[in-house]
Amino acid sequence: MANSKPRTFEVSTSEGTSFVRMPVAVAVSVLLVLGLLSLLLWSAKWKQDPDTLTVTDAGDLKTLLPSIAGLTQGHLDPGNRVEVLQNGDGFFPRLFADIEAARETVHIETFIWWDGELARQLTALLVRKAGQGVDVRLLVDGSGGREIREVEDELTRAGVKVAKFHPIRFSNLARYNNRDHRKLMIIDGRIGYIAGHGIGDEWTGNAEGKKNYRDTGLRIQGSAVKRLQGAFCENWIEETGEIIAGEKFFPASDPVTGASTVHVVYASPTGSVSSVQILYYLAIMAARREVIIQNPYLLPDDDALRAIDSAISRGVKVWIMVPSVKATDNAIVQHASHHRFGHLLKRGVRIWEYDKTLLHQKIMIIDGTWSSVGSTNFDSRSFEINDEVNVGVVDPAVAAQLRAAFFDDLKFARERKLPEWKGRPFFHKLQDGLAYLANEQL
Repeated sequence: MANSKPRTFEVSTSEGTSFVRMPVAVAVSVLLVLGLLSLLLWSAKWKQDPDTLTVTDAGDLKTLLPSIAGLTQGHLDPGNRVEVLQNGDGFFPRLFADIEAARETVHIETFIWWDGELARQLTALLVRKAGQGVDVRLLVDGSGGREIREVEDELTRAGVKVAKFHPIRFSNLARYNNRDHRKLMIIDGRIGYIAGHGIGDEWTGNAEGKKNYRDTGLRIQGSAVKRLQGAFCENWIEETGEIIAGEKFFPASDPVTGASTVHVVYASPTGSVSSVQILYYLAIMAARREVIIQNPYLLPDDDALRAIDSAISRGVKVWIMVPSVKATDNAIVQHASHHRFGHLLKRGVRIWEYDKTLLHQKIMIIDGTWSSVGSTNFDSRSFEINDEVNVGVVDPAVAAQLRAAFFDDLKFARERKLPEWKGRPFFHKLQDGLAYLANEQL
């Protein structure tokens, strides 16, 4: 009898467990391919980080502001009007009203698009504006915005131009880990929004409970809006090849008279220290009285810790608020964050954990004068891997609003103290240490 042809794969069952047998060469090839894929996905940046970040004779905030602008490839734009918008109830009605009134262009860039009532309302509004002849562009991240598929055909049929940043496909494999984490809305080139808000029902309401996130955004009018438009155009051109130019998109500035000097910072992985990382680092180094930070994902690296240590040594009060493990959307990140709490608490930093819901705003306030709001988390992923955007605002009135909101949030937060932190259970400490091993990807 002739020998049967050998089978490449053979499935057998023993004691209720199925086994797949394959030749050694095939198994090795599979492992090599998986290893290569892992390397590509976990290596969005191909660079050698400097051992440390240092700055000599930084000076106070007023002295350092031109340097912050120049070193982050930006400009200090005076005379802007800035409104602080809290939570979904403060943010989306204003945004929808401005889109409804748009005459020429609507540009939206977002990391999150989750199917739900908010997304359906925005879809209907964009369809209506496109039908009125308004030029509408929508850029969503290929990972966080996957659910755009539910309405994509409806949008495109109406004339809305939809693009996805690094969508899931083989040609994007090497850069798939680089996500577009920006949240921007620009209307008629004259009104700009920047926020932590995603397009999802979780960002509606007023942070009433677990299903309604706590977040903060800004509405900006003035010359700084052109910088926000430029940030949108950067990623739009990358994905579509369409260069957006002309008076329609970058109109002559309105005679807006506001009290805020605004500095727009946006960053993509470049193989160098990112603009948003320099922004955070220099702002802390410039502080002379007070640093207030609210951030959902706080994983300070050694450079950030040294900057905070330096601030403490100058007598600066440093107050930090993050979501608690039970309120966050990612407990692993919070455990990784806990790994740094001991160092911060020993140095005298005061830390609160917000229990009411996910605290999602990315706020920094320096000396009651300068504030930063945007998409950037205080972690390596935002600093080195994601595309991010923040604005710095020089305006004591804006800083006062954000500062008052911080103290209001304290009503729903628990302060962590060093003695009880040292005494937390061994398993909690183990979780913290293990989670921190992946800090660059969280």
